[in-house]
Amino acid sequence: MDKTNPIQLLRHISLRQMQIFDAIVRLGGFTRAAEDLFLTQPTVSMQVKKLEAGVGLPLFEQIGKQTHLTDAGKIVHEHVRNILDSIANIEMEIADLQGLKTGMLRLAVVTTAKYFAPRALGQFCERYPGVDVSLKVTNRERLLDRLAENMDDLYIIGHPPKLENAIFEPYLANPLVVLAPRAHPLAGQSNIDPRQLADYPFIMRELGSGTRIATEDFFAQRGIKLKIRMELGSNEAIKQAIDAGLGISVLSRHTLALVGEDGRLTILDVKGFPIPWQWCVGFNKGKRLSVIAKAFLNFLETENDSIMQV
Repeated sequence: MDKTNPIQLLRHISLRQMQIFDAIVRLGGFTRAAEDLFLTQPTVSMQVKKLEAGVGLPLFEQIGKQTHLTDAGKIVHEHVRNILDSIANIEMEIADLQGLKTGMLRLAVVTTAKYFAPRALGQFCERYPGVDVSLKVTNRERLLDRLAENMDDLYIIGHPPKLENAIFEPYLANPLVVLAPRAHPLAGQSNIDPRQLADYPFIMRELGSGTRIATEDFFAQRGIKLKIRMELGSNEAIKQAIDAGLGISVLSRHTLALVGEDGRLTILDVKGFPIPWQWCVGFNKGKRLSVIAKAFLNFLETENDSIMQV
């Protein structure tokens, strides 16, 4: 198949088939795609068979219970996504000329960003009520996979990857603080030497997490080796573990948003903290940003103070 000639596919693929195919890829299976599109699963399967017949190659393979794209499927999806994006952009640009802001914004964020991203989206949608949003909250590794697959319009992450084909810019402070149980021996002390933290068990985010990268960099630069008791992939799980007396941890100050500081947890006053981390927003260099995506970028830039500052 000629990857550089997607127009040839239009001879065999209908718009509805493209929408169904894209939904299967985005949602990870035939059943979820059928539910999302309000279709029966046999209808979805039939349209995929017609699509595969038109392409001349299988697009999916089943490995266990997981549905995966074949090499041909990956090529077809790249072009299908571009076509669907172009159609959506036409609709949004026409609406923009009419003085309206309508369309879909697809945003993917790392798990810690879930504490403020919904607030930002809520304020944005209040300003532009014709906008629909899709918010995907996931870990750093999966977010980078989605970036590589061009599955979303914009991505929010704490430690942007060094990729030639992606653009990331800081837009919001993300201070990292040391959390401990309120009864911890260091609680209430001022100007704590970070070397003292090496005497206590530490709870870390999973490998690859932006918070973990910042934490390890901070202590490595000072020659401090931490006693890592456990690794957890959830900020909420880490806070529960701290409360249970299993250790202390470094987390984003934003993880205490909305409910304020948990009465059973406290922020330790450690020299060098908070670590001045940043939230960054980005997208693929080759992506043609929609009117809505551009409006959201402008919103993040101009409305920083109204997006949860804690």
